[in-house]
Amino acid sequence: MIKRTLYFGNPARLRVKDLQLVIERQDEKNVTVPLEDLGFIVLDHFGITISHYALNELMFHNVMVITTDETHMPAGMFLPMAGNHAQTESFRAQINAPVPTHKRIWQATIRSKILNQAALLDRVGATDNPLRDLALEVQSGDVTNREAAAAKLYWQLLFDPYRFKRHRYGKPPNNLLNYGYAILRGVIARALCGAGLLPMLGVHHHNRNNPFPLADDIMEPYRPFVDDMVWNMAQEEPDIGNLTPELKKILLEIPATGVMMQGEVKPLHLAAARTAASVKRCFTEGQKRPVYPSF
Repeated sequence: MIKRTLYFGNPARLRVKDLQLVIERQDEKNVTVPLEDLGFIVLDHFGITISHYALNELMFHNVMVITTDETHMPAGMFLPMAGNHAQTESFRAQINAPVPTHKRIWQATIRSKILNQAALLDRVGATDNPLRDLALEVQSGDVTNREAAAAKLYWQLLFDPYRFKRHRYGKPPNNLLNYGYAILRGVIARALCGAGLLPMLGVHHHNRNNPFPLADDIMEPYRPFVDDMVWNMAQEEPDIGNLTPELKKILLEIPATGVMMQGEVKPLHLAAARTAASVKRCFTEGQKRPVYPSF
């Protein structure tokens, strides 16, 4: 089932009654949405209030809630602590997984990321695309850092007219990429929690100030799908310096965007759930590598 994304950019009161999210706005008729239809909620106004009971019910139904800061960029997210019937066993297997398992997962992850980057460069007509050769060179744990080598070439080829450098605080379209990646990170974190995994235990990322390193690991092959959306926006929009509501609306379609996985086109958030389940099997059943989507 495709889950809905709700964006709130104006004052509202959110509560839950009879398994329905009730949306109350001043001088407007109340709107209700079944909790089972929801996957993601973005709260982008300081005039929004939400009841504790509503948050609890949203977590119970595995609905991710994203909050934004004064710049309207995602600042944090609420995720369920319990979302899988075999969670304790999954946690134990994840915590006790040996280093070779982590290295195999990371190798497969980076290889898939680079192949997706290569496919996107082909799609946009980039010439002299060397990324597929780099993907074949990724070793266990990516000890030779083919990811960085590919990234340097990738950004130059993808946004060459902009003389682009990927940097969180860099010039546009970095602002669009930041917003899109924040949404994507939440989608992946939600899928990992739903699979009974701890998103705070990474296989590669280990920054102690990062609460979701596993999500940052597993989202890597999904990033080119955000890049694809941003590339198209950069071609069509005369001004991408401002993150307008119209641009946000496009990026909020990330969870529902279609991706190819194992011969089927499916919404990205469902593909993420399948990826998360495969990561769990790497920890619990000895599966060699996770399953990722491709262009």
